[in-house]
Amino acid sequence: MARHLITSAIPYINGIKHLGNLVGSQLPADLYARYLRARGHEVMFLCATDEHGTPAELAAAKAGKPVDEFCAEMWGVQAKIADGFRLSFDHFGRSSSEQNKKLTQHFAAQLDKQGLIREVSETQMYSHADGRYLPDRYIEGTCPNCGFEDARGDQCDNCTKQLDPVELINPRSTISGSTDLEMRETKHLYLRQSEMKDQLDRWIDSKTDWPILTTSIAKKWLHDGDGLQDRGITRDLDWGVPVMKGDAPWPGMEGKVFYVWFDAPIEYIACAQEWVDAGKGTDWERWWRTDKGADDVRYTQFMGKDNVPFHTLSFPTTILGSGEPWKLVDYIKSFNYLNYDGGQFSTSRGRGVFMDQALEILPSDYWRWWLLSHAPESADSEFTWENFQVSVNKDLADVLGNFASRVTKFCRSKYSEAVPAGGAYGAREEQLMSDLAAKLAEYEAHMEAIEVRKSATALRAAWALGNEYLQEVAPWTTFKTDPDQAAAQIRLALNLIRLYAIISSPFIPDASAELLDAMKSDDDAWPTDIKAALAAMPEGHEFAVPEVTFRKITDAERTEWQERFAGTRD
Repeated sequence: MARHLITSAIPYINGIKHLGNLVGSQLPADLYARYLRARGHEVMFLCATDEHGTPAELAAAKAGKPVDEFCAEMWGVQAKIADGFRLSFDHFGRSSSEQNKKLTQHFAAQLDKQGLIREVSETQMYSHADGRYLPDRYIEGTCPNCGFEDARGDQCDNCTKQLDPVELINPRSTISGSTDLEMRETKHLYLRQSEMKDQLDRWIDSKTDWPILTTSIAKKWLHDGDGLQDRGITRDLDWGVPVMKGDAPWPGMEGKVFYVWFDAPIEYIACAQEWVDAGKGTDWERWWRTDKGADDVRYTQFMGKDNVPFHTLSFPTTILGSGEPWKLVDYIKSFNYLNYDGGQFSTSRGRGVFMDQALEILPSDYWRWWLLSHAPESADSEFTWENFQVSVNKDLADVLGNFASRVTKFCRSKYSEAVPAGGAYGAREEQLMSDLAAKLAEYEAHMEAIEVRKSATALRAAWALGNEYLQEVAPWTTFKTDPDQAAAQIRLALNLIRLYAIISSPFIPDASAELLDAMKSDDDAWPTDIKAALAAMPEGHEFAVPEVTFRKITDAERTEWQERFAGTRD
């Protein structure tokens, strides 16, 4: 048994997330966590809401609520939706927690001791209409790199280039829309990332198993142009972690807060302390401090490609630069973008299908299966209603659901609601077991490597093996001349349902639990021997005919949903 620490990029508090956000971090992280637990490993799976910075302030202002009240409310909403999608977090925390506040201030003090923080006088955008400085995300304009017209002041979502607000063409305030902006002087703290460039370069070079997407983005930021630049870690905002030194304000930084991208990744660590303080566990440091036992932990992060620069450079600078024995990430699984029906999903613009809306339409397993089997790993992928309908109907309804239905109903009608006796397995059954063992090994190898789409393909192929066997041996025909042989075929098929329920649980946990319940089996141990697994339900073992595991999506429903989600969310 190994120990695995898993984190997914923490979602902004500014609204309900869309399906692109879900498949870009939380859902594949949950898939991996569920798989590892099923294999008997010790897992700590952490996530939280990212509550500081301009997205929270803007969303709260739009909702007409104080920002702290808005964040508390939205945390509850996001936690409920995460549960609806069966995201199996060990703890779902908040970056506004007291634990994160103290830890963020601790890291800043340590980095200052190591000479990695400097004070910089700079000019920043000031809006006369709003009567305030405008930090990065309060400013939008045209990206100087790719021409995207809605680039933010810190980064372009289109080309992922890190930006400074002064670089934007035709900048405007996101609060008032005003273009009456001027540059004014202000002071801020900067993290001296440039001093860590060589150490970061060596560290990234040592990660030879990382996805190309992850390393290519990190290397680009390290070496393109002038290379890795120092980065401001404070902002002129009211909402955030106060910039403190010990119990007193940081001299010259009164009234400022830490930049959200400084404190947000630190919440990964603070979240574990929240887990302990919530009474869910004891000793969070054994997961995060290498001097307290975390040296034998494998730490995996999941995120969209836009988050890679901060997780490969800025956060490691914080961890390494502190000089303390904190656990560094071992593997970063990054994803491209999931697009929506010819365009982009967008939380800020309300475009696409959002997590709450998805759950109103269909149970979570339908979405989990489609999203994971179409995960944007090697390139961007696209959600279309036609593809969704075809995948659900063919993979879930026709292949898995239909198999369970046909086998159990046939057994009930010809024998009883119990595994039938009689008959012996022959060459065809032995071949099926051999094929299943090979396919299961392939499935496990892809899951171990976190190859999400390949894992889904291998799992579906395992389902298909059962259908092919059923079609070939045709127990409904065999029964007419040799009821004993048909009994053997159905006995194997019933055990296959149980096997499918267990190995499918990381992808479709609800349906898997329902199938296992229908088989009246409380043994959900991962199969290590196919022959033994396919004999787990002996002759006479009772079962129930399951409800429809997956229903088909009709053309009328597909058309209705296409029209309903063709515009933007109100």
